Amino acid sequence: MLANGSNKTNCGICYNSTGLHVLIVFVMVFLIVAILFGNSISLAVFLCGKHFRTPQGYLKVSLAVADLALGVLVVPFSVYWEISVLLTNSTYLDWAKGTSPAGSWHPCNVIGTIFAGCTLVSIATIFLLTIERSIAIFKPLHKDSVITRRRTLLLIPLSWLTCFFLALSPMIFSHGAIVMEYDHCSRMCIYVPVASTHAWHILLLFPAFDFSLLGGTLIINALTLATIHKCSRRRRLLSGKGYGLPRLSFSDIKAAKTIGALTIIFTASFSPIAVFVVGNVIGYQWCTFSFFAFWILASNSCFNVIIYIVCDRHFRDGARKLLPLSPQDTFQSHNSTNQSAERITPDVRFSEL
Repeated sequence: MLANGSNKTNCGICYNSTGLHVLIVFVMVFLIVAILFGNSISLAVFLCGKHFRTPQGYLKVSLAVADLALGVLVVPFSVYWEISVLLTNSTYLDWAKGTSPAGSWHPCNVIGTIFAGCTLVSIATIFLLTIERSIAIFKPLHKDSVITRRRTLLLIPLSWLTCFFLALSPMIFSHGAIVMEYDHCSRMCIYVPVASTHAWHILLLFPAFDFSLLGGTLIINALTLATIHKCSRRRRLLSGKGYGLPRLSFSDIKAAKTIGALTIIFTASFSPIAVFVVGNVIGYQWCTFSFFAFWILASNSCFNVIIYIVCDRHFRDGARKLLPLSPQDTFQSHNSTNQSAERITPDVRFSEL
């Protein structure tokens, strides 16, 4: 999440083409709509459904809020800057001037921190979801005593505070050598060194922290899924008896697979950013690559609802209740209601006799 201190002009995704610029703005607007719609549905399902009011449900609400912040603040800010450039015929150098002098305030100080902080929150939340599911699979009898609502509601704000402190740490501990600036390559507010300094090596803390959590998450998910497969195989061999094996509910198994899918998708989305940060610290300047890396990560914010719909039947049913039904669905629902009424009516009449 940083850029080189000098202004880059040899960018493969620049303003040389007005048509390309307009296309990028349309893609950003589409991403805003997808993030807002998907995560609003997630919040509505998790908050309205009583069976979602569990530690896992609260963690998914935290994840949806972090994703929603990108659609409300981060991506719209990029759209604002890009449209301003189109309307004023400005260049990147015009927009870069005055954004990063030490001691000055710029909107990127807020927007960039939100982007970095919410990204870290997403990683931390997926890690907590993985821990919660692993306990439910490995220790099903102790799940309710170890994983409680109170502990979960304490861990969520603690994770947010920790992640946002980590997002602010480069600007705090570099003593003004690193600031937030709108980068003309990535089209986002990112960390930028104001002068030739080695203080920006502190940004290596991000990939170290992220891949430590993601690596641990992947390992725990692999062990959890291996345990599920082992238990299922033994139960089949024992014709469903499975004496001495943990009793795994279908919902626990589906939840573990859902979280595994979340982990894989987020790891794939975050990996380009980690490669970009490490390469930039070493000295490489990847302008076009930085654009794709940052926006692949931003687009991850609309993937979670798709994973929930595909993997979680309860979420799918909750989302279907919130969305307006088509006339065909309404007709089928009406027919099924009439048929059930017809089956019940003879029994009622017989009982009355």
